Amino acid sequence: MMKSAERAALAFVQAINRQDVEQMAELMTSGHRFIDSMGQEVKGREAVRTCWVGYFHMVPDYSIAVHETLCDGPVVVMMGVAKGTYAPKAWLKAENRWETPVAVQAVIKDGKVAEWRVYADNEPLRERMRAGV
Repeated sequence: MMKSAERAALAFVQAINRQDVEQMAELMTSGHRFIDSMGQEVKGREAVRTCWVGYFHMVPDYSIAVHETLCDGPVVVMMGVAKGTYAPKAWLKAENRWETPVAVQAVIKDGKVAEWRVYADNEPLRERMRAGV
């Protein structure tokens, strides 16, 4: 049986996979924290929402495929693959497609995502960005 914290985390993944920033914002607490794989942190629902809008402009087909989920109370850990296409000029070119293993830790509070922490090797995306295509 799926726990409510797990349902909330997976609903957030579904919103990410649709690039539905408005739904993502609805699923965040007002004090939401996003921490990327480099340890950089963005605080507050509106600030994080703005970052996701920018990210989806850069990688318009970004998605996460969750292969395994572990849930312990309000903490959900999801492991799988993140993928997308780097599109600096809104062009989805096959040579700019990338994917990488990913783990995400979500902390759920009152049915909403209070923290979203990503652990991923972003080198595949950085390679495409350095190539500047």
